[in-house]
Amino acid sequence: MHDKIADGRSIRRWRRRLADEREEARVYRSLADRRTGEERDILLGLAEAEERHARYWEDLLGDEIGPRRRGHFRMRLLVALARRFGSVFVLALAQRAESRSPYHYDQDVPPSMAADERIHEEVVRALAARGRARVSGSFRAAVFGANDGLVSNLALVLGVIGGNLPTSVVLLTGLSGLLAGALSMGAGEYISVRSQRELLAAATPDPEARAVVPHLDVDANELALVYRARGMDEDEAQHRADALLRRFQLNPPPAKADPEVESGSPRETEDPGEHEVVGSGLNAAVSSFVFFASGALVPVLPFLVGLSGLPAVVLAVVLVGLALMLTGATVGVLSGAAPLPRALRQLAIGLGAAGVTYLLGVLFGATAG
Repeated sequence: MHDKIADGRSIRRWRRRLADEREEARVYRSLADRRTGEERDILLGLAEAEERHARYWEDLLGDEIGPRRRGHFRMRLLVALARRFGSVFVLALAQRAESRSPYHYDQDVPPSMAADERIHEEVVRALAARGRARVSGSFRAAVFGANDGLVSNLALVLGVIGGNLPTSVVLLTGLSGLLAGALSMGAGEYISVRSQRELLAAATPDPEARAVVPHLDVDANELALVYRARGMDEDEAQHRADALLRRFQLNPPPAKADPEVESGSPRETEDPGEHEVVGSGLNAAVSSFVFFASGALVPVLPFLVGLSGLPAVVLAVVLVGLALMLTGATVGVLSGAAPLPRALRQLAIGLGAAGVTYLLGVLFGATAG
């Protein structure tokens, strides 16, 4: 059993470490089952690393390994989520789990294993960043849409209630605010995303310009200026331009544009993921419309089911508060941070804005009276 002194407490801790390593390996293998290509290979590599760590604990325990036990509840939950969804949310949760590894202060863990866990956190962080980039356009519109719907319509409803207007007016105001806000959000998001994509497209190098490179005068040309305009320093730009021209001198391209031109062109300084991060204008508009409407419906629900007065107000505030905490926690999970502080921050900001509007309604209602 190695040269470690094994008391009852140590054995229990080692068994727990072994169970957690096995669960982590299952998380990564479950995620790999829903991926292809490079991401699948990376996740399988992480799973193999966790299994290597599990073998360390197995060797350390020796005859004291005991019956197979389940890992920490958090890891079992990740396994279940990975099997059903395999989404960026699971990777974000896995990133947070890796960041809280106890190996950094466990004296029974060799430095190489502690270093492995630190590297695993960075690998998962990078994979989660890829996933965030794929969903950022629509997800941003969804979260902001839902949050705006919750806060703006609750503020609108409370402002009307503060003005001491009848329930029918409150309901009509809430539904009007829902429809007007959802249409405005959807249209605004569509225009915003389309405009951003058009700006990116305007900055993309013209493929027709690459076709004339073989015909440039070798002794007098401005090709290096193109590279410099794209962000290279003067020496590097000149070196790249000279190398490209020499390649065309030695190997004249066919009539059709040579792919080598593209590989050596200034497009290398362009971020290939920019258009992916921006997302689709239509998807963002639909997400924004649907989620704003969903959020704006929450403060109106008590009045739709027939409640009025203080019970309706209290229920609306409670429902909106829970929804605000959910959106805040979701953003926290996706960012790999603790969800509770984000949830409480979202709650404080949303209810604070609604409270101000209610007080203004009371003030103007009293003045009008």
